[in-house]
Amino acid sequence: MTSDWRAWVPDIVAAAVVAVIGLYEAAATGSVPESRVLLAFVAVGTAAAVGLSRRLPAGALALVWAVCGLQLLAGVDLMLVQVAIAAVAFGTARWGSTATVWLSALSIPVAAMIITVIVNSRGLGGLADLAGNASVVDTIRDLSTTWQVTAAVMGMATLGAPWLVGLALRFGDRARRSKESQQAAEEDAARAVHETEQAREIARLREDQARLANDVHDVVGHSLAVILAQAESGQYLDDTDPQAMKETMAKIATSARTSLRDVRQVLADTQQPSAQPAGLDTLVDGVRASGHEVVSTEIGTPRPLPPELEVVAFRVLQEMLTNAIKHGRRDSPVQVERHWDGELRIEVRNVVAPSPFAAAPGGAGLDGMRRRLESVGGRLDVRRRDEGDGATFTATAWVPVRAGGA
Repeated sequence: MTSDWRAWVPDIVAAAVVAVIGLYEAAATGSVPESRVLLAFVAVGTAAAVGLSRRLPAGALALVWAVCGLQLLAGVDLMLVQVAIAAVAFGTARWGSTATVWLSALSIPVAAMIITVIVNSRGLGGLADLAGNASVVDTIRDLSTTWQVTAAVMGMATLGAPWLVGLALRFGDRARRSKESQQAAEEDAARAVHETEQAREIARLREDQARLANDVHDVVGHSLAVILAQAESGQYLDDTDPQAMKETMAKIATSARTSLRDVRQVLADTQQPSAQPAGLDTLVDGVRASGHEVVSTEIGTPRPLPPELEVVAFRVLQEMLTNAIKHGRRDSPVQVERHWDGELRIEVRNVVAPSPFAAAPGGAGLDGMRRRLESVGGRLDVRRRDEGDGATFTATAWVPVRAGGA
């Protein structure tokens, strides 16, 4: 509430100043008490209109017309203090609504005509008395043939000039707010673009992180499974055959070096596409070298794959063979089939020992394979079938075939 009153302080001060000047003029020019009362009424009404011109411009305009109407009907002469109505004209153009602006614009020529009528009929009355010579204005009016035009022009200039200034400031303020709004909109747009770029960068980093995790999982998981199988096979070698033991240890060392090299390559290529694999047959040969029997069948005519599909096919088969080594029975062969018929279908089957704790297919490895395949338009199917003294685990992947380099 206190802040609201403080905002009104300039308006109250302006109204008080106009009221003091108007009351002094009323006391100085009124010849009889009744005349002084009417002039005081005009002075106070004008002062109130000036006080309302900034906060309530429509009310100020209505009050001016009410005061001037009563003044005209009562036959009260014009007062010098009424020049302050120019402040009302300024306020209506500067702060008024659109309707108030139009009404104030129409009021200016009407007010000028009313001033002309008053001056033409009664002279300036009190203004001339205040100046000390009541006949000066009438003499000028009688000598001038264009007095009415001069009075109208002076009235319109007195009210029109401040009205135009207020209108200019109004449009200037509107242009400034429009510019500020435009700048704010541009800043919001720039902020949105920046946030979008940040979101894209975060998504790209997460995608790279997921790809790196999948690559490391596939490389390390497969290599460790092969090394473990080779180490376990060494337990069954004849102690009298040191050459076989040396060959087994050499295979383990070779697998370890290959794994270390692949991991380093994956970590070095975090900002680049995955390096091209050696080929699907290399994976099959590596599993055979670990001591597992692998029956590989290829049906149809092989076709070259573009780099991204070749990487997907290699990593998927790598994970399939890793699962077969980890969970398959060593006394049963791993069946690997590759069908080239419109698309590349890779199928790996292995026999697992029955277990009361057997779970449905799942895990990070299968999820990684599924994401890889779906990223290129492929799909994955994993099935477990219980049969007699064991269960068959079958993983099938479909890789779309496109011409190499397409």
